[in-house]
Amino acid sequence: MRRTIIAVGIVFAGLFVGAIATNVGAQGIGDTSSTGAQVAGGEGGEQVYREICQTCHQAHAEGSVGAGVVPALAKNPKLADADWMVTTVLKGRGGMPAFAEMLTPEQVADVTTFVRSHFNDYKTPVTVDDVKRLAPKSEE
Repeated sequence: MRRTIIAVGIVFAGLFVGAIATNVGAQGIGDTSSTGAQVAGGEGGEQVYREICQTCHQAHAEGSVGAGVVPALAKNPKLADADWMVTTVLKGRGGMPAFAEMLTPEQVADVTTFVRSHFNDYKTPVTVDDVKRLAPKSEE
């Protein structure tokens, strides 16, 4: 009886670990549904912001001060220049890491458009072509 209980426990533990491993492997950046889908489209920018940017820049883009100074994105006049923001996201600036290898051009376009329009009044969307024009060139 005791061996049966242990065996059943091991089987359930294996199934649980397998399910978690499958979800982790399938889940992409910006995918909270565990479908493996890439973030794209209208809601993509907000989702990328929530999952990546908000950690430092805060939920309402007000920035923060602590171990370092994280600039506010809300009401930030520097963001009037879309190229400045795209370059910052792609290459990093100050203590902010570069995201060129982590985010797709679509995700960069979506998140910069979201931040510029949602927390500021810059309504001109950033395009994938804008991002590709400013992206670091690979050395192949």
